Order: sequence, then C-alpha cells, then structure tokens
Amino acid sequence: MDNSEIRGLLTRLRDEIQQSELDDETRRLMSELDADIHDLLDPDTPDVEPGPILERAREIDANFRAEHPTAVRILNEVMATLSRMGI
Repeated sequence: MDNSEIRGLLTRLRDEIQQSELDDETRRLMSELDADIHDLLDPDTPDVEPGPILERAREIDANFRAEHPTAVRILNEVMATLSRMGI
C-alpha cells in the first residue's frame, strides 16, 4: 500500500467536508487531522506518533456519525488504510 491511496482518500474526505454543514470546531478538527496524517506520511517529518492521530479520527467519527454518513465512511476508509500500512 502506498501513500497515494491514503492521500486520495484524504482528498475525498476534504471534498466531502467542504460540501457538508459542519460547525467551526469540527472543521478545525478535520483540518488538524488532515495535516497530522500528511505529516505522518511525510518521511521528512520526524517523530510523528500515530496514536493521537487515530484517537482524533475516532473522536471525529463519534461526533458526526449520524449527520454525515459519507464523511464517516471515508474517514473509516482512511483509518483502515492507515492500519493496513502498519500505522
């Protein structure tokens, strides 16, 4: 599994979020998650721990599961892909 798959999923998730009506806090959390995952995938960014990133993803998932099922589905794909990558 290469980084292009996860980057593609992040793009899909970002597009879905932009089309959704989310509060500012959720948008901020999603933006931080996106940046953290990009840092995690960047070999030039040292010492990025995956644990907090996955925990943030789980919190976001729990917060808007009922209202934004498409975003949740894509987020779950992101988390599964990270897991398959050994992260």
